[in-house]
Amino acid sequence: MQIHPTLSAHRMVWSRKAALRRVYEDFHRRLLEACPDDPVLEVGGGSGHLKQAAARPDLISIDILPSPWIDAVADGQRLPFADRSLGGIVMLDVLHHLPRPARFFEESARVLRAGGRLAMIEPGITPVSGFFYRMFHQEPVDLHADPLAGPAENTPADPFDSNQAIPTLLFTKRVHLGAFQERFPTFRLVRRDWLSLFAYPLSGGFKAWTLIPARAVGPMLRLERHLLPGLGPVMAFRLFVVLERARPPARS
Repeated sequence: MQIHPTLSAHRMVWSRKAALRRVYEDFHRRLLEACPDDPVLEVGGGSGHLKQAAARPDLISIDILPSPWIDAVADGQRLPFADRSLGGIVMLDVLHHLPRPARFFEESARVLRAGGRLAMIEPGITPVSGFFYRMFHQEPVDLHADPLAGPAENTPADPFDSNQAIPTLLFTKRVHLGAFQERFPTFRLVRRDWLSLFAYPLSGGFKAWTLIPARAVGPMLRLERHLLPGLGPVMAFRLFVVLERARPPARS
């Protein structure tokens, strides 16, 4: 099996950086706790970290790129699952890579059963993080994009093409959130939290460097929980969003 070089590079960094693994343990816990019902689908399993860490037999992992760490090669915009067959969908750094986000939400609404959850952790663009993402990250930030628009149908797509601003536009800007709720009334926004003030950026992400020892990650995350309500909208680097598929109205 030929593995995409980016996935291989991520696996190598992951194995070497204990601080990064500690940061992602917190991300993984949040995602899985947000989706209590099974089975749970991970979209964009990539280099396999969530599936490896979860030890959860009901977790199914897919990605558009083949690798030994996923269960199936599949596109999140064409999910190979029956209607109302899943209790949850989780994804980490995936939405901002999808060329047609609206199609993904249509598919998610189709495969989730009533009360099922879609949980995602994505880049969060704030005044502070936006500066660092633009200056030091290879992926673009376009705050003027329409987050539900996509390219022309036959436009070839690189799986690592992205706009890091898509989640922030979609779930924190009133005009775009209103458009989302009008277009997808089956989804209810149940959680929208800013995350990651210090530990994540100091870990260096999937870069080779890190500025924080693994033993400091836990205490720093605990400090962040106290500071996020005030500092999150100004300097957070991540956005945690949970959507729930509406339950049918109770019969009178």
